Amino acid sequence: MSDQGYVPPKVWVNNSEGGNKWANINSPESGARFERDLPVGEHPLQLYSLGTPNGQKVTILLEELLALGIKEAEYDAFLINIGDSDQFSSGFVGVNPNSKIPALVDRSGEQAVNVFESASILVHLAERFGHFLPASGPERTQTFNWLFWAQGSAPFLGGGFGHFYAYADEKQEYPINRFAMEAKRQLDVLDKQLAKHTYVAGEEYSIADMAIWPWYGNLALGKLYDAAEFLQVDSYQNVQRWAKQIAARPAVQRGRIVNRTFGEVWEQLAERHHSEDIDKVLALAP
Repeated sequence: MSDQGYVPPKVWVNNSEGGNKWANINSPESGARFERDLPVGEHPLQLYSLGTPNGQKVTILLEELLALGIKEAEYDAFLINIGDSDQFSSGFVGVNPNSKIPALVDRSGEQAVNVFESASILVHLAERFGHFLPASGPERTQTFNWLFWAQGSAPFLGGGFGHFYAYADEKQEYPINRFAMEAKRQLDVLDKQLAKHTYVAGEEYSIADMAIWPWYGNLALGKLYDAAEFLQVDSYQNVQRWAKQIAARPAVQRGRIVNRTFGEVWEQLAERHHSEDIDKVLALAP
């Protein structure tokens, strides 16, 4: 350190001695750190995830498909506890070499297909089952526009704002202000879009909503980073309307608790193998 604050060294060196649990999970090297196979359940769709916003995207879609009566969308959801470094097992890395949740193995065909990155999983399932993604035309393009907007924008909210506001060891004015400004700009983008449309990509509920709601819907409803007052989320009235509308959907209420190990007891379902698993947990709600 100097009077000018942090001065980057000539060559960066990873500091693995710090006390921050989440920072210490990371490493500049990819790949498996230990040998362990992934468990396999009875259904063709095998999900390996955690109930973070990225994980919620996929379980919400699967529960929406099941709500339509599509029995082929039944799935097993196994917990990947990133705090315990489960994402660095040889089995998980074999499905997703990037070691990030969620990851899906689709065993419905002659050959199992590994699918990773939440947007890729959403598209894979939407195309396979023919729902929540228009087959062609401008509506399909708009859905992709907003799906990829979420993929590009959410890291600024999560790894940017969320990290420095909620998880960093020390509160620092510059990064918090920098990412708070970006989070509010993104909320404004959504608010203006939702002023013109019922859902993010238009008048039809789609995988774009499922990708965006776990981040921005939870933020608007005060369920992310305890930052609702700080970011004045109540001022984004169209986002508020949309967030509450999506939250009221039964499939969203079911999907958001799968692979979740935090929150109220009725919000936690570490693993899901049958619909009844969710029923039992939701029955505990006051």
